[in-house]
Parts: sequence; C-alpha cells; structure tokens
Amino acid sequence: MGKIRVAVVGVGNCCSALVQGVYAYKNLGETVGLMHEVFGGYTLADIEFVAAFDIDARKVGRDLSEAIFVEPNCYDKVYDVPKIGVTVRMGEVKDGVGEYISEHVRISEEKPVDVAEELKEAGAEIVVNLVPTGGVEASRWYAEQSLEAGCAFINATPTEIAVSGEWASRFQLASLPLVGDDLMDQAGATVLHKALLEFLVKRGVRVEETYQLDIGGGLEALNTLQKDRGDFKRRVKTVAVKASLPYDAPVVAGTTDYVSFMRNSRASYFWVKGSYFNGAPIKIDIFLNTVDAPNAAGILVDVIRGVKVAMDRGMGGVITPLCAYGFKRPPTPVKLADAERLIAEFLENRLKP
Repeated sequence: MGKIRVAVVGVGNCCSALVQGVYAYKNLGETVGLMHEVFGGYTLADIEFVAAFDIDARKVGRDLSEAIFVEPNCYDKVYDVPKIGVTVRMGEVKDGVGEYISEHVRISEEKPVDVAEELKEAGAEIVVNLVPTGGVEASRWYAEQSLEAGCAFINATPTEIAVSGEWASRFQLASLPLVGDDLMDQAGATVLHKALLEFLVKRGVRVEETYQLDIGGGLEALNTLQKDRGDFKRRVKTVAVKASLPYDAPVVAGTTDYVSFMRNSRASYFWVKGSYFNGAPIKIDIFLNTVDAPNAAGILVDVIRGVKVAMDRGMGGVITPLCAYGFKRPPTPVKLADAERLIAEFLENRLKP
C-alpha cells in the first residue's frame, strides 16, 4: 500500500499524542484503544512524518521527536519516540497566537520558511492543520500552502475551510482531498453528548433542555476563553450537538474555564431534561473526565488513513464521509449512525464524493 507521508502544522499537545501514538502502536504491536486497526487497507505503521512547522522558539530547530515534549506542551510522555530526522521549521505566525496564550508562547526570531517549498522537498502528501482555535488567517494560509505544494488538507480547527464552497472548489480542481472542520474527539464530550441525545430520541424521549460544559487545562482550553475565539468554538459545538435532535430545543455546549494544574485533562458536565411516556419527567446528570490530546489523535489516525485512501482513488475536493465521521462541523451535518454508514460505504468503495 505504501507509506502515508504526513506534515503537521502546530507541534502542540495533539501533535505530541499523534506522534507518540503512531510510534507506540507501530513498535509495540498493540491494538487496544484503536477504533480501526486497519483502515482502508492501511495500518498506523504506514504513517510517516516528513515535515513539521511551529512558531515557538523552544520547538523550532529541534527534531520532531524532541519538540513534542517541550513546553508549553503538557501532554505526558507515554512513549519514548526515537529520533525521526524531521526538523521543526519556523512557520508563519499570522493570527495563530491569541491574547490569552501569548504569554505562554515564545515566538521564534527565525525567519519563516517557504512552507510550500518545504512540503514539496519533504514529499509530503497530507497536511494536518493543528493551529490553535481562532487562527483563521493562519489556517487559511496553510491551506493555501497545501494547495501550492499539491497536498491534501486536514483542518482540525473550527476555521471554515471544508464548509467553504470556495475552498472546496479549489481543492476539487486540484484533485486534492479536503476534510474538516473542527476535529471531533474519539471519546470526547461532543460525541458522547450526541450519542446520548440520539439514543434518547430513538427511545421516544422528548429532550427539552440540555447542556455540556467543559473545564480543562492546556493552552487550547485557555485560548477558547478569549471571547472572539471561544464564542465561535462554542457555536460550532452547540450546532454539532443540536444536529442530533430532530426538533429545536435549548442547547448549550462549550468550554467554561481553564485550570492550569489540570494540564491536558478535561472535565465535562452534561445535563439533560426531558419527558417520556405519558409526560413522565427524566433528568440525566453525567460527569466525564478525559485527556484531550490522545482523544484527538485517536480519530486523526483514521482520518489520515482515510484521506490517503481518497488520494489513491483520485478523489478531490471535500470527502464527505470523512468529514461526517471525524468532525464537529462537516459541510452536511449528520447523525452519528449516518456518519458510520457513510464511512463504511466509503471504505467499501461504494460511495462517490
């Protein structure tokens, strides 16, 4: 099947979990925790990191295997990654550093590299965009570099790229896959909330009110407290949850606070109020504790392999099944069961883009 040559933009906690996970599963032969051991014919051993970009002086110039463990990253070291031979290059800052996280980031004084040229020289096939929430200009700039270099683009951020008709058309014309927007965790708050609501609706429960409130450590949680960045993120999460209901109801979903000593963990609180047979009341109160970075990496390894499958088939533009399967804001919102059906049909090559 060949290797999947991946470039990462943003060497933060999610990148750390992704790199550690790929090497751990590859070298230890373990399969526990994977949604799919084989996805479209590819295993995690087929993923190869060939380029990386960041703007923090503590990461730029280091081998990727070292940079993933450098502050301000706070995801634990769970696997000793061997030297990869990929040096983290200085990217463009643009609007990637918000006000709330600026004091935690040390912007490198190095001159930004020609990202498109670096991607070409590295032979990258897929670019994974992991810039912080709110980096709209930065995300679009990296999508541009991806197009110029002839790479597929995975937009893990809330920035509107896959849902944008303009970007979809450009990637379609270039015969390059585009997926996004806003990665949905493997077993995170949003996917659990959606699954719970869909289950209740299927069982005849009328959901009247529901909320999902998150508290986390790590810079992403702090970043989303900045109003202009957090408000959009909360809207995306709320719309994603609402898509699980066949009718309108009050829904609130989003990060409400940052606690530094929680590091990369997240506490999520769910509340659902509704009624069932003959108007009988039901209330559900749930607490969930997760670790952010591996929750993202767990779905990313599937999306990366899925994008490679799309490239093998010569598909370009928005890959709808992958968007529905792995993201909070796909171009066409669907229920979880429908997303699973779409991805199954995609893997069996029964569904066209």
